[in-house]
Amino acid sequence: MFSSRLKSERADMLAQAFLSLESEEDCYRLFEDLFTIREVQDLAQRLEVAQLLSRKATYTEIVEKTGVSTATIGRVNRALNYGAGGYQRVLEKLSKEDTDE
Repeated sequence: MFSSRLKSERADMLAQAFLSLESEEDCYRLFEDLFTIREVQDLAQRLEVAQLLSRKATYTEIVEKTGVSTATIGRVNRALNYGAGGYQRVLEKLSKEDTDE
């Protein structure tokens, strides 16, 4: 069982909020209320970087495609290699959905 350093009652409520969503529209409604536009863009960009890194794209290719800094790429890469495995789990699910379509 995974034990997060982030675990708290508030974080539990946030996790449960995301798990309760049933559609993409529900997600966007919560995004609009919970995050700034910039925060959503930053999170989406990090996920794209993780996807590109998992496909073995180079830092140069990722910078050209996304416009992110090499520092951001490095942080995402560290999370992919030494983090809690969250990126891998999501990328596997997204990859599976792509092959199911």
